[in-house]
Amino acid sequence: MSGLSTRAPRQVYAKLLDEGIYLCSVRTMYRILGDNKSVRERRNQLSHPEYTKPELLASGPNEVWSWDITKLKGPEKWTYYYLYVILDIDSRCVVGWMLVHRESADLAKKLIEETIEKKQVPADQLILPSDRGLSMASHSVAHLLANLGVAKSHSRPHVSNDNPFSESQFKTMKYRPEFPQRFGSYPDALSYCRHFFTWYNQDHYDSGIGSLTPICLHEGRATEVLEKRETTLKLAINKTTESFVHGVPKPLQAPKLTLHQIQPRIGCIIWSAKKFPTVLGVFLDDPSWQT
Repeated sequence: MSGLSTRAPRQVYAKLLDEGIYLCSVRTMYRILGDNKSVRERRNQLSHPEYTKPELLASGPNEVWSWDITKLKGPEKWTYYYLYVILDIDSRCVVGWMLVHRESADLAKKLIEETIEKKQVPADQLILPSDRGLSMASHSVAHLLANLGVAKSHSRPHVSNDNPFSESQFKTMKYRPEFPQRFGSYPDALSYCRHFFTWYNQDHYDSGIGSLTPICLHEGRATEVLEKRETTLKLAINKTTESFVHGVPKPLQAPKLTLHQIQPRIGCIIWSAKKFPTVLGVFLDDPSWQT
């Protein structure tokens, strides 16, 4: 049960159930943390006005991908490494990523092209939304997508939250306890990314997909895992009936696909993905791209 101190209560709850252990409910965990003054927002948060978020429907794997670029600080001031990440919205898994020394439309084109090839995505099936960064809006990427039969879409101008899945994944990465203020070198950053994406796909209990791990969904073990959790809860109930004053707790369930009937504005996209097949990561490690 090592490493539980860095997990949220809901992730601890799911992890323990997978190991056949039931200690208490998620609410009880929060109550205990609250009694010890350990539940609070640790960061300074800005208040933003609410916008009607555009949505995009994904009903299966390799129908909608989301991609974005983030900077990782290098050893010295004003030095950065650029991390390109492509997510399958339907599964919430990383399908491709690349770490390079510079931002380039040609590198983005290479990553997208090879990821689509490795995933064997048929023409006219995939939609690839993104924000309006230089690489995303470049002509070379637009021509590539047109040639591959991929529909592209961009977020609204001056709106930073129209690419929520990619932004959420970057936040998960940068708020990990082991994420450094700066990376000592390119190999250091590359090693961290490899470790992180392995953890993210295989050991990250995502609340958006029923506190299951992406690899569990990928291997088709979701039903098996959920049944095991239900068995663990039933055994706990039989042993300590008096602890369940509000009745039998419902076992965690994987979310089902939902449709949102919203009329977006021109140029907006429709997001909604709560079903989840799987994906495999594709890392492109060609030093010639990095110059």
